[in-house]
Amino acid sequence: MVGNRRSSLVVPAVIAVIAVTAGTPLSGCESEPPKTALGYTEGAKRAYDQAMEQFDAHQWIEAQTLMQEVKRKYSYSKYARLAELRIADADFEQEKFSDAIREYKEFVHAHRSDEEDIAYARSRIADGTYAEIPDSVLMPASEERDQASVVDAYKELQAFVADYPNAKETAHVRDLIGKVTSRLIRHELYVARFYLAKDNYDAAVARIRYALAKYPDPASSASFTAAPEDIGLEAEALLLLGETFLKMHKWDDARQSFEAIVRTHGRTSVAVQARNYLTSMHNRGV
Repeated sequence: MVGNRRSSLVVPAVIAVIAVTAGTPLSGCESEPPKTALGYTEGAKRAYDQAMEQFDAHQWIEAQTLMQEVKRKYSYSKYARLAELRIADADFEQEKFSDAIREYKEFVHAHRSDEEDIAYARSRIADGTYAEIPDSVLMPASEERDQASVVDAYKELQAFVADYPNAKETAHVRDLIGKVTSRLIRHELYVARFYLAKDNYDAAVARIRYALAKYPDPASSASFTAAPEDIGLEAEALLLLGETFLKMHKWDDARQSFEAIVRTHGRTSVAVQARNYLTSMHNRGV
């Protein structure tokens, strides 16, 4: 009886040991990833690469559908994260900027530790915000046309450069800042001319001074390739300021504006006009 009882106890114990041993990898193989994990990663990469074939062929809808599958089936792999960016990229390429911006922002919120990918997503948010600026904001239909989209783009672009001064996307973003700055300055000068035409000189001076104080001359940025019409916007603003002061009979203020052009923008065509004004003022004794 005793022997049978011991035998009945030993058998389950042996079975348990065998079961545990079977589930435990040998010490020499501990550094090898489980085959299931390896298969999972390989499957994720294969699915992502297939989706990228459609993406590279500009088959955006098909690519997004496949990327969604990568996210669903391989949510714990890095390829799910990359798929999120490619889905947003596909919307961006289709000029669905609002959708793309939302998706990039969701990515930034969900993956705060992935610095390089976050920088990329942030740059695309800034790029998309710029792309959403309607051309109509530059049309002179109204002296107070809403500039909210331009200002939003300016803030988004500046924030990116402040946070990522050395990112590979920064040079491109700085170029966009120059373009946005040009738009903002031109709008302020348009409004100033509107007030000047109505003999509201104080309002004109206020808008010009605001433009000069708020926005740096885009042509002064080494990374910004200025269009011909954007070269010397600061000089253009100073010339308009000087002309306004002339109408107000504020001779000293006008002279200072024209002299500032000659001093800092001496090689521009605007400097020729500034010198002519200074010569005329001298000849008139004012």
